[in-house]
Amino acid sequence: MTGAPFSTHHADLAGLSDRGRLRALSPRAGRDFASNDYLGFATHPALAQAAREALARGVPLGSGGSRLLRGNHPEHEALEAEAAAFFGGPEFSGAALFLPTGFTANSALLATMPQRGDHIFVDELIHASVHEGLRLSRAGHTLVPHNDVAGFADALRAWRGANATGTPWIVVESLYSMDGDFAPLAELSALAEAHGALLMVDEAHATGVFGPGGRGLLAGLGPRGANTITLHTCGKALGVEGALLVGPSVMREFLVNRARGFIFSTAPSPLMAAVVREALSLCEAADATRADLLARVEYARTALTPLGAEGHGSPILPLVLGGDVRAMAVATALQQRGFDVRGIRPPTVPEGTARLRIVITGHVRQQDIADLATALAEVL
Repeated sequence: MTGAPFSTHHADLAGLSDRGRLRALSPRAGRDFASNDYLGFATHPALAQAAREALARGVPLGSGGSRLLRGNHPEHEALEAEAAAFFGGPEFSGAALFLPTGFTANSALLATMPQRGDHIFVDELIHASVHEGLRLSRAGHTLVPHNDVAGFADALRAWRGANATGTPWIVVESLYSMDGDFAPLAELSALAEAHGALLMVDEAHATGVFGPGGRGLLAGLGPRGANTITLHTCGKALGVEGALLVGPSVMREFLVNRARGFIFSTAPSPLMAAVVREALSLCEAADATRADLLARVEYARTALTPLGAEGHGSPILPLVLGGDVRAMAVATALQQRGFDVRGIRPPTVPEGTARLRIVITGHVRQQDIADLATALAEVL
């Protein structure tokens, strides 16, 4: 006798509930210590005005198809040209490609660009979107302990020592979204150069916040090498939507021809492409906004690290509480006090490291941070 329809799904959800891991959608409420709108651009009047002006000149809301059919719009092409120049620098001769989300961009890139015989060396705390690309990739992969440059070097030497002849890839985030710490990019860049490896850096949480003009942490190291690919999401500090892959021109051409996540997806909204162009201009001129944000980050470190939060100098300050139930109970108690702080549980983070992900955004002031510290001390 067969089971009732969806019986396994109901059982799976019940198991999640028993372990304190059942997720549910909830409305935004309270002071924002949860979003990735680091600079507060999502409600910036300049971006709203850019949308109005684009609509007035006839830019459509929807693309109407994939980029390879009728979905390609001049706004997509203009954004990609501007993004290549913005993130690549004056000596850069590569290209950019605009995709609907950072998840799509990472998974499409890793599923498509590495070839059979290549090998992908990945930080063990890399985002789920990269793991999706690894699952679909024809290349093998190795998980390397977090931020362990020597571990990457040893893994590369072991792979080459087994008579491997393909191209190695080193894949990291510049700023890790759940731990708030930074990758040792200078050392990893030198390692990639020494081993003839391609360096792929997910700048999702650094774009807009770090680097010259908000170009990301890799840009802070100087002119980018020809062996680098970066991902810049547009829906975090840039305040809009979509993602940009920036790399050698062959990357763009190959993805256009081979990436199923690009070929078979309806193109992003041309209106969003137009507003992202304005967001890049806004970002470059936002040094004062970045300085103000980082000053509040430093204040948050002072206020929250005595309570157990980890502060690495980024807007993300995790407070690891261990148990799933405890993390969610503390998050709920803070929400009831008017602070939008979210609990993060496995599998998003490793087992036994359920946490609060406290984020300093453009929507909170120093007094909000002080109030959160007081409430957190009471709840803990």
